[in-house]
Amino acid sequence: MEPVSTDFLLETCLLAGKIMMESSAEMYRVEDTMNRIALACGNYRLVSYVTQTGLFVGLDGTSTIRMVQITRRSINLEKVSKVNDLSRQFVAGTLTPTELLQKLQQLDQEKIFFPMSWQIISAAVISGTLMILFGGGWSDLLLTTVIGGAAYAVYYYSVYVFRIKFLSEFFAALLIGVAAILSVKLGLGTNQDMIIIGCVMPLVPGVQITNAIRDLLAGHYLSGVSRGTEALITATMIAFGIAIVFQIF
Repeated sequence: MEPVSTDFLLETCLLAGKIMMESSAEMYRVEDTMNRIALACGNYRLVSYVTQTGLFVGLDGTSTIRMVQITRRSINLEKVSKVNDLSRQFVAGTLTPTELLQKLQQLDQEKIFFPMSWQIISAAVISGTLMILFGGGWSDLLLTTVIGGAAYAVYYYSVYVFRIKFLSEFFAALLIGVAAILSVKLGLGTNQDMIIIGCVMPLVPGVQITNAIRDLLAGHYLSGVSRGTEALITATMIAFGIAIVFQIF
């Protein structure tokens, strides 16, 4: 193992943690990955404090502390998996510290997302199939698929237009409610409740809820509560959008 400076080690650990936090990894996974990298670099003991908005790391017994701000977050489990793979290769000795940092920098610059058209199609398929699983009729399958895909497109593009968190879920829920009720009134659909339930499922913050629970169980109470609050607000905005439509119609 080539010798590394403390600054180099902290930069590598911070970059790995930053990528994972921006990709919605659990707090304990972020800390564990950074700790393993530090131990493999020369048996260093890393001291870290991880929140949703920032990472603070230092080496035990030294006064050197580094931090990085987390300004954007998305759900990208592929990047989380790739950072884990790189850390395992480094611990196994197949990567040098310099190679690990270079690969992390390349991964940080990559835009690993499915094309928007695939995301809309996936949301549409999920909407239709979940509507059937929840007890809806086959006659509403095509309608639910179309509404679900259109609602997800509204959700996706409103994020970039308004740049206000939680507003995109509200607009998508409004579209779902209006489209479901009008389609039933016009005779195109038969069960507006099942159509609405199927279409809102791609918007439900399942990953945030799961991570909040896992963080709480792991003892990360601050991040668990903050992630749970974020998921609760997201679910509330979806409910508000549907409730407003019911009040209007």
